[in-house]
Amino acid sequence: MLFLVAALLLLGVVLGTVAHAPLTFSVATGLVIAVWLGVFAIRERHGRQRSTSAH
Repeated sequence: MLFLVAALLLLGVVLGTVAHAPLTFSVATGLVIAVWLGVFAIRERHGRQRSTSAH
Protein backbone atom coordinates (compact mmCIF):
# COMPACT_ATOMS: atom_id res chain seq x y z
CA MET A 1 0.00 0.00 0.00
CA LEU A 2 2.85 2.33 0.82
CA PHE A 3 4.35 1.57 -2.59
CA LEU A 4 1.09 2.66 -4.26
CA VAL A 5 1.05 5.93 -2.34
CA ALA A 6 4.67 6.64 -3.27
CA ALA A 7 4.03 5.79 -6.94
CA LEU A 8 0.99 8.07 -7.10
CA LEU A 9 2.91 10.86 -5.40
CA LEU A 10 5.77 10.50 -7.88
CA LEU A 11 3.31 10.42 -10.79
CA GLY A 12 1.70 13.62 -9.53
CA VAL A 13 5.05 15.37 -9.30
CA VAL A 14 6.06 14.26 -12.81
CA LEU A 15 2.73 15.26 -14.34
CA GLY A 16 2.88 18.60 -12.56
CA THR A 17 6.34 19.21 -13.99
CA VAL A 18 5.22 18.30 -17.50
CA ALA A 19 2.25 20.64 -17.22
CA HIS A 20 4.59 23.58 -16.65
CA ALA A 21 7.19 22.61 -19.23
CA PRO A 22 6.96 23.85 -22.82
CA LEU A 23 5.14 21.53 -25.21
CA THR A 24 8.20 20.99 -27.42
CA PHE A 25 10.26 19.89 -24.41
CA SER A 26 7.54 17.49 -23.29
CA VAL A 27 7.20 15.98 -26.77
CA ALA A 28 10.98 15.66 -27.20
CA THR A 29 11.34 14.00 -23.80
CA GLY A 30 8.47 11.64 -24.59
CA LEU A 31 10.11 10.65 -27.86
CA VAL A 32 13.44 10.00 -26.16
CA ILE A 33 11.74 7.78 -23.58
CA ALA A 34 9.77 5.94 -26.30
CA VAL A 35 12.94 5.25 -28.31
CA TRP A 36 14.76 4.09 -25.18
CA LEU A 37 11.93 1.70 -24.29
CA GLY A 38 11.84 0.40 -27.88
CA VAL A 39 15.57 -0.30 -27.89
CA PHE A 40 15.27 -2.01 -24.52
CA ALA A 41 12.40 -4.21 -25.75
CA ILE A 42 14.30 -5.20 -28.90
CA ARG A 43 17.43 -6.06 -26.90
CA GLU A 44 15.42 -8.12 -24.42
CA ARG A 45 13.62 -10.03 -27.16
CA HIS A 46 16.86 -10.63 -29.05
CA GLY A 47 18.62 -11.79 -25.88
CA ARG A 48 15.85 -14.22 -24.99
CA GLN A 49 15.77 -15.69 -28.50
CA ARG A 50 19.50 -16.24 -28.38
CA SER A 51 19.38 -17.95 -24.98
CA THR A 52 16.45 -20.23 -25.91
CA SER A 53 18.03 -21.38 -29.16
CA ALA A 54 21.18 -22.47 -27.28
CA HIS A 55 19.22 -25.03 -25.21
